[in-house]
Amino acid sequence: MSGFVSLVGAGCAPGLLTLLGEARLRECDAVVYDDLIDRELLRMAGDAELIYMGKRAGRPSAGQEDICAELIRLAREGKRVVRLKGGDPYIFGRGGEEMAALAAAGVPCEAVPGVSSAYAIPELAGIPLTHRGLARGFAVVTASVKDGAALPDYFDTLASFPGTLVVLMGLGKLGEIASRLTRAGSPGSTPCAVVSGGSAPERYCLRGTLSDIAAKAQNCPGPAVIVIGECAAMELPAGALPLSGVRVGLTGTARLNAKLARELTSLGAEPFTACELELVPTAAAADTPTDCDCLVFTSAAGVDLYFENLLKSGRDARALASTRLAAIGKATASALRKYALSADIVAPGQNSASLADELMETLDEGASVCLYRSAAGDRALAARLAERYRVRDIAAYEAVPGKRTAGRELIERADAFTFTSAAGARAALEKISPLPERAVLAAIGERCAAPLAGLPNPKLCAGRPDVHSLADAIAGALGRANK
Repeated sequence: MSGFVSLVGAGCAPGLLTLLGEARLRECDAVVYDDLIDRELLRMAGDAELIYMGKRAGRPSAGQEDICAELIRLAREGKRVVRLKGGDPYIFGRGGEEMAALAAAGVPCEAVPGVSSAYAIPELAGIPLTHRGLARGFAVVTASVKDGAALPDYFDTLASFPGTLVVLMGLGKLGEIASRLTRAGSPGSTPCAVVSGGSAPERYCLRGTLSDIAAKAQNCPGPAVIVIGECAAMELPAGALPLSGVRVGLTGTARLNAKLARELTSLGAEPFTACELELVPTAAAADTPTDCDCLVFTSAAGVDLYFENLLKSGRDARALASTRLAAIGKATASALRKYALSADIVAPGQNSASLADELMETLDEGASVCLYRSAAGDRALAARLAERYRVRDIAAYEAVPGKRTAGRELIERADAFTFTSAAGARAALEKISPLPERAVLAAIGERCAAPLAGLPNPKLCAGRPDVHSLADAIAGALGRANK
């Protein structure tokens, strides 16, 4: 198949990518992206080539011609290319220029609309752009001009616009914008708001009037959206979910991070991958016994690794016909079902002590037991079982930091971090420390919390060792009811 380019609008805040945009990211061979992109979106592209061509007002950036040339080159190599742009590609994003260049070069291309900051960022702050009795329409303009240039003449005509005025890329010219509008006839008492969100370092919504908004917002970092008109004074509920606006850094494996992200997102949080751990097989991983009385798995990842190596050895699940299977909890038992196997023994407490109790009650003394576990796992389980059984302890894998690690700016903005294993916690801390001291450190279990003990941060531990309980614990500590 010949190459093609999809101009994908990434939206302006976490979670606002469209379903079609997500599909294009998951299917592509290369992603060309720039600033104002939520880096979590890049994870959807898997092993695709990631090409940064930064484009940000007032900063050194790639030339538009260079970007178009790169898109054409990649497509002509037969690649499926995503040009990932913040917000919507065609709303002050030069997407039209890129589409025209691709079409002129004969490159198959498409535009995938995105959610624009022009309306989404005010809405997330509780400001509607239209409201019965206040505004029946809105206008969106940009204040971006060449260095040193004055605002264009049409700004004078905006003073008489009968609805809500939205100005993008105008924070640096806010004083000039307010002065131009008041000189052209807008009352100084006209409500005005400066709203940040999405990729901004901090969230804020400053309200004022045209006469005082520039002074109030002089220390606000960009990017921000300026809203002018009667609707700017409105303060509708911005979100009622428990963790709305709470940023949570995840430090587990891709699999666990994805599960936890779904739980947190459902509560309104904004999760991101602070550090993605990889499970690296040890030399012992190839040891896949099938002749024991009971085979014990202590994680879902261990289940997958065991069967991967079992198949490599020329055997499959049929070799376990006479072997009882034990799982440390529901998630591990669920992983066994992928291989059409049901766990005979599942620890109700979902921890090593509970698993040992269950095995002691079920297995006859002297039975042969094989543990397939993490190299950094709880050795106490093997020691306790060895008092009654013939134990074969296989340390099959270990957790190490992977390639996916958040930047320092994102780490500093986090309200909480999650940790899902003791070994993973140690590996993640080596990679992303120092952590902001105000951030809550949330562990999935007491053993997992041990490496966090020396840190000054507030800490919490899930009531049960599962992602649902961990997300609930974070909601209990940082939820809106507690603010």
